[in-house]
Amino acid sequence: MTSLPSIVGFDLDGTLVDTSRDLAAAVNHALGAAGRPTLPVARIITMVGGGARRMLAQALEATGGCDPDELEPLHDVLLEYYAANICVDSVPYPGVVDALDALATRGVTLGIVTNKLERFTHPLLDQLGLTNRFAIVIGGDTLGDGMAKPSPAPILSMIERCGRGRAAFVGDSIYDVSAAHAAGIPALIYRGGFTLEGVDRLGADGVIDHYDQLVAMLERL
Repeated sequence: MTSLPSIVGFDLDGTLVDTSRDLAAAVNHALGAAGRPTLPVARIITMVGGGARRMLAQALEATGGCDPDELEPLHDVLLEYYAANICVDSVPYPGVVDALDALATRGVTLGIVTNKLERFTHPLLDQLGLTNRFAIVIGGDTLGDGMAKPSPAPILSMIERCGRGRAAFVGDSIYDVSAAHAAGIPALIYRGGFTLEGVDRLGADGVIDHYDQLVAMLERL
């Protein structure tokens, strides 16, 4: 039987779960509180990946400019709204659950490394019934300031906490590819995620169009 990595890590938003509508609703709620025009979902998802504050800063820049004095209070408005509406329209991508089951059946240890804050990551996974599938979940604030992707630190921590071994990482953005490669492991990209253009130019070790391709792609690494 072809060998799989013993550890496979995943990004969350745009990789395992389509959170685009709920994230967009939170951003647009904050924009509305500032008297700004709202943005379409397709525009907002291009801003996802670097954390909620960076996402909001880009949305403010796109709707009239980002004033640092305005950013922090609006960031609080966004987070409060998102906490109360975290899983209204969010769903796993097609084939995700079956792929996770297939990897677990083969003895692969699964982890999550996301830039989403822990206080949002865990409730989302709980509401989707995904929590127990992962041995370790590392959020954007788990290791402290400056230790989120594209830093390799959270991926290295995931590997350590999962018992060490040959690992791979699955994501949807340049943050994921950069962090994985800096950690010395291969990165796969899910084309259906939040990076809408240039997926093949991110430097990943492979691209999957559907999760039914994941196991075979991991075997080829």
